[in-house]
Amino acid sequence: MANLTRFDPFGDIATLGPFREMEDFLRMPRLRGWSRDLPAAPEIRIDVSEDDKTYHVKAEIPGVKKEDIHVAVDGNQVSISAEVRKEEEEKRGKMVLRSERYYGKQERRFTLMHDVDEGKSEAKYQDGILDLVLPKKNGSVSKQLTVK
Repeated sequence: MANLTRFDPFGDIATLGPFREMEDFLRMPRLRGWSRDLPAAPEIRIDVSEDDKTYHVKAEIPGVKKEDIHVAVDGNQVSISAEVRKEEEEKRGKMVLRSERYYGKQERRFTLMHDVDEGKSEAKYQDGILDLVLPKKNGSVSKQLTVK
């Protein structure tokens, strides 16, 4: 099974003293309830499996056009990013009660145990699921995949 490493650039910094004060501030009861009402940014959820020759990655990216999805492979590093646009509106008759919008970039990076053969790699997107077929190889070359 492949070992995955989640990219967390601020993981070590968050344990420093000055940031602990900010964490305490955000844990205050009146702010906790307020922060739960904010719409959460969607995340790219992935499943990775492998056999002797290939990694298979399934990524959930619902509501995104395939033109807005970008996959990059650099050796054993895989990066999936998508431009997400989500709009929600709640009406009662002609009166708008609530209107929420989220526009942003979602990104997921992970490291595989073996380098990927970018020449034979495939990316397909259908029904909100990005399916990557990443054959294993020796060596490290960077390539941008086209989503079909």
